[in-house]
Amino acid sequence: MARANRLSVESWLDAAFDLLVREGVSGVKISTLCDELGVTKGSFYWHFDDLGALMEAMADYWCGTQNDAVRGLASVESIPVEQRFEMMAQLLIDERNWSVEIAVREWARSDEKVAEAVRQLDQRIFDIIQEALLELNFDAEGARLRAGALVYAGIGFVHGRGSLPTPTSAELRKIFTLLTQES
Repeated sequence: MARANRLSVESWLDAAFDLLVREGVSGVKISTLCDELGVTKGSFYWHFDDLGALMEAMADYWCGTQNDAVRGLASVESIPVEQRFEMMAQLLIDERNWSVEIAVREWARSDEKVAEAVRQLDQRIFDIIQEALLELNFDAEGARLRAGALVYAGIGFVHGRGSLPTPTSAELRKIFTLLTQES
């Protein structure tokens, strides 16, 4: 009989995030994950000591991927500001990205480590947007106010899915243009 391929840590994390999105943090259970992946609990314990270790790995993984995305935005200073805003808009309309973000933000309400990671991420995004607005020659106050409005709008877009119309890429560009024009 051929031996089945062992699942990678990333496979477990992807499945756990899918479960987090569907069921919330209380729905992430070893038995459910094993059932969904069609493996035994022994396979789970090959990678993780317990559910707490999985949750910690999920938090670390999410922080890492979000940090990579933010670093990617910050490292593109050589491209025009408008293109950087376009890259941010694409993150807002990516369904997998926003569905996981909603679940992680909900998880952050009960896990201080995750809450701190969300706060740090929000602050870094704010800083990147504020710096881009300063590059567009807004004064410090105008850049700060607009950066705040854009960050809160982004969070609102993520949480408004399903109950409000989802903005298209073109509509997001118009919103960015509206908030980045001098009055």
